Amino acid sequence: MKRFQWREAETAEEATNSTPTTVADLMVTGSRSNQRGSTRAPHATVIKAGGIDLLDLLKDNLIAPSELVNIRSISSLNQISYAKRQGLILGPLVTLAAIAEHKLIQKQYTALAEACSHIATPNIRNAATLGGNLLQRPRCWYFRSNDFHCLRKGGPECFAIPGDNKYHAIFDNEHCAIVHPSTAAIALVALGATIELTSAKGRREMPLENFFIGPNQDIERENTLAAGELITAIKIPDVETRSAHVKLGEKDSFDWSVGDCAVSLLMANGLCKKASIVLGAAAPTPWRAKKAEAFLVGKPITMDTAKEAATLALHGAKPLAHNAYKIPILQAATRRALLQAGSVS
Repeated sequence: MKRFQWREAETAEEATNSTPTTVADLMVTGSRSNQRGSTRAPHATVIKAGGIDLLDLLKDNLIAPSELVNIRSISSLNQISYAKRQGLILGPLVTLAAIAEHKLIQKQYTALAEACSHIATPNIRNAATLGGNLLQRPRCWYFRSNDFHCLRKGGPECFAIPGDNKYHAIFDNEHCAIVHPSTAAIALVALGATIELTSAKGRREMPLENFFIGPNQDIERENTLAAGELITAIKIPDVETRSAHVKLGEKDSFDWSVGDCAVSLLMANGLCKKASIVLGAAAPTPWRAKKAEAFLVGKPITMDTAKEAATLALHGAKPLAHNAYKIPILQAATRRALLQAGSVS
């Protein structure tokens, strides 16, 4: 880890006025500098919130910012509010533990509470922030290693596609086979969340689903966060849906997901009026299972319809040499999430 300056920001405006760069931009410039034999990338300021992923990147010398701007004490970004019509508003500094333990979120936005309760360990959930979870970088071992100058770091190729791809993508994996690392994002997309981004130029808001981008749109980043921008809110509409999240891993204790699914169902008279099914650990972005969603409209949620929807959810999957096992795992997660959400009274 290289030396850096530390600065405290007391307001969101102060943080954005510091002209922060994105970690994605810094990793690309830093990786290219390493390839040229340089010891340090040009001057760069990076925002620090919970710092869970940021510290990993610093310790592994994957980034070397000149300055960190700490936003952890900005109270306006650490709020949970709810009102009819307005819905749920989450500040980016709200911890995963606070979301998992919030009674209203457990009741009305169940998939999000369940997803956050399954992330990492209790110690990490008490420090990790929602914004940080959404912006964390991929966990691909080639991407995380200084020994591999991969496509996502500005290099010539994706080493996972011909290499060890046991935990990699089975959708949208032709150019870069990462899976999106955020479990919270899977639930938020299923719940129809929007994201608010603020910079010195003003604010913009968009569906969270559109915030995440795949390799075909930009091979070097996972989202549209621009330099100088800060997440200032995540908003979820007040809709009478039933939701659930199911995560499957190799161990019952803390483990990265090998397949998870978040489901949101709008039901009326025992029939599904609208469904949102989002797969995690399956693609470079939270993956919408649109064929399965369309199939469920007008049908009850039964074992038979859940099984059929789960099969349709994996339609078009193209597993790599070592990860075809993900197909039945994701089918199981989808089926279980649908039955769990559909059974809520």
